[in-house]
Amino acid sequence: MRNSTRSEVDPFIVMDVMEAARRAEEAGRDIIHMEVGQPGTPAPQGARDALARAMADQPMGYTVALGLPALRARIAQLYGEWYDLDLNSDRVVITPGSSGAFILAFTALFDAGDRVGIGAPGYPSYRQILRALDLVPVDIETAAENRLQPVPADLTGQDLQGLMVASPANPSGTMLGRDDMSALIDAASAQGASFISDEIYHGIEYEAKAVTALEITDEAYVINSFSKYFSMTGWRVGWMVVPEDHVRVIERLAQNLFICPPHASQVAALAAMECHDELQANMDVYRANRALMLDGLPKAGFDRIAPPDGAFYVYADVSHLTDDSRAFAAEILDKAGVAVTPGLDFDPVRGAGTIRFSYARATADIKEGLARLARFMGDRGAA
Repeated sequence: MRNSTRSEVDPFIVMDVMEAARRAEEAGRDIIHMEVGQPGTPAPQGARDALARAMADQPMGYTVALGLPALRARIAQLYGEWYDLDLNSDRVVITPGSSGAFILAFTALFDAGDRVGIGAPGYPSYRQILRALDLVPVDIETAAENRLQPVPADLTGQDLQGLMVASPANPSGTMLGRDDMSALIDAASAQGASFISDEIYHGIEYEAKAVTALEITDEAYVINSFSKYFSMTGWRVGWMVVPEDHVRVIERLAQNLFICPPHASQVAALAAMECHDELQANMDVYRANRALMLDGLPKAGFDRIAPPDGAFYVYADVSHLTDDSRAFAAEILDKAGVAVTPGLDFDPVRGAGTIRFSYARATADIKEGLARLARFMGDRGAA
């Protein structure tokens, strides 16, 4: 049986690293996980309790395609709390994770062959979902002096129908300021390109609040999720805010592509939004871990890094140590017992010389991981 050319997407390398780490653990090894971008904490207790109550007396059947009205209204309220915005809840669409939102957004906005700009380094699944939909991902090579974020000059001559940005970004953790975001929105608009803002790491910021594209324009798609700040990766529930005249377009697509987001996950998500103390306790862990990483990585020999503004990653230039980040990550896993992600996931051109470290796990794990990395690099230098 033949396969379509659309199915010829690259693997998500971090998932391969996770599998290698799993096999090592199955063989009896103790592995410190710095590869995967997920919190080490479960969904908030209030979310789990709410779902247990709901499951006792609700069938958990289909919801409407756009999601539970109460959850949409609560998300609209969040934009008032976080950004002082008065958002119409009709514009909020609940999705099966942010991945479902990407599929809906790309399908609603673009036709086959359209060119969509994405920053490199950037989240690898943007590229692969675009390819699977017969769209053309256009890697925009970002510069260290721009903190690995695109700038308007990078769009010159690109002939884009869309531009996707992420702030805080994966893998770098860097953020776009209001002026920077506004300039990119204007530059995209000048060439008729739709603007999509991936804001999945909002809430996980350290020294300044992240800017939402909705503070600047209503003519954008904004994508977020309960996976990161709300610590609900496996629950597969996210959301999207779209212009009012796009709601029915998205609704028709959602009805047919997904029917609805998972009902149980929506119930839990609604309750999670009230678990402020527990979520802030998670943030205290990320802050402590970030400080440990920014101190410990340079001491271990990974000194070409930029402090992340948000998210829970450090992206390191290791081009002076290797020209094969995938082999280097495998060596670190084998010899140090630490799982890290090779940069090839995020930047096909320059990623052979970069590594991403995640610090989303417990602080004790981060301390142990840094100690192992220091020993590994010391042994490697002595060899």
